[in-house]
Amino acid sequence: MFIEQLHLRNYRNYEDLEVEFENKVNVILGENAQGKTNVMESIYVLAMAKSHRTSNDKDLIRWDSDYAKIEGRLKKAHGPLPMQLVVSKKGKKAKYNHIEQRKLSQYIGNMNVVMFAPEDLNLVKGSPQIRRRFIDMEIGQISPVYLHDMSQYQKILQQRNTYLKQLQMNKQSDHTMLEILTEQFIDMAVKIISKRFEFLELLGNWAIPIHKGISRGLETLEIQYKPSADVSEDLDLSKMRRVYEEKFASVKKREIDRGMTLFGPHRDDLLFFVNGRDVQTFGSQGQQRTTALSIKMAEIELIHAEIREYPILLLDDVLSELDDYRQSHLLNTIQGKVQTFVTTTNVDGIDHQTLKEASTFQVEAGTMKKIQ
Repeated sequence: MFIEQLHLRNYRNYEDLEVEFENKVNVILGENAQGKTNVMESIYVLAMAKSHRTSNDKDLIRWDSDYAKIEGRLKKAHGPLPMQLVVSKKGKKAKYNHIEQRKLSQYIGNMNVVMFAPEDLNLVKGSPQIRRRFIDMEIGQISPVYLHDMSQYQKILQQRNTYLKQLQMNKQSDHTMLEILTEQFIDMAVKIISKRFEFLELLGNWAIPIHKGISRGLETLEIQYKPSADVSEDLDLSKMRRVYEEKFASVKKREIDRGMTLFGPHRDDLLFFVNGRDVQTFGSQGQQRTTALSIKMAEIELIHAEIREYPILLLDDVLSELDDYRQSHLLNTIQGKVQTFVTTTNVDGIDHQTLKEASTFQVEAGTMKKIQ
């Protein structure tokens, strides 16, 4: 798949931008703070209905405007498909093939993207929250059901935390409601964890050989899911349920004392090992970057294996963060098969045939024009 046309209205620093792209590498040049990343972000938002940079949708709306609109014409194996996302102070409205989607979970997954930005290097060394978000966003692209389950889980988690806080402050004394919420919570938790185990196994199948290739055969990558409760991929859903039931029974008093849910997918983490050593704690910066790059390249192949089309790749100011060897490995891998967007201040230091054959655009103060 690839995006043929992008139209932005009142999006960040763009009042009205309409641009066409080719199914190859598209380089977006410009100085800092001119709007390169805003274009990249808009493609991501069109696909995912949320930004990778902010959790506040109002940030996407141009100053002094009531709404932001992103429109794109997506080309897939079975033909062109228009997509539209409107962000206003009232919320979001999404259209796919001219039809408004009642739920965002029905909209997400029609356009698949893989974003690789400097902050993605924090996938390895950053907080567990970053890794959980990564898992949820990527599974959501290939499984709309997972997005629905996550949404339900978040609602139940919020209700359960509110009730625990009320019990803590003696505003409630009936524990029956807590038991009902706990049961609902466990139902959603085991579904989510089961799907995460399944996804990480698939991701590992791609990431391990990719990592071995980048490290010239010297390193072996291992990905482990680290649940906050004692469950594993070997357990079926009924056994996972029993583990959670026993866990919550044993920590009930502690949860009421703390006024919060202490276990569940919202507390789980992801671990990366290279040659048996935890990369986050013991890995060099090079190993951490190779791991992050391997994961991102594995995402591309995993999505292709699941949907039979390659996703769109967004490289936001990341090539300059990689050394020549990792740059070449990445560019060689995507050459000729993945529509790719690259933002950079200049391409002088990057000597690769893929970039020499790329379409090039110049961004300056909210305007964008093709120069090659």
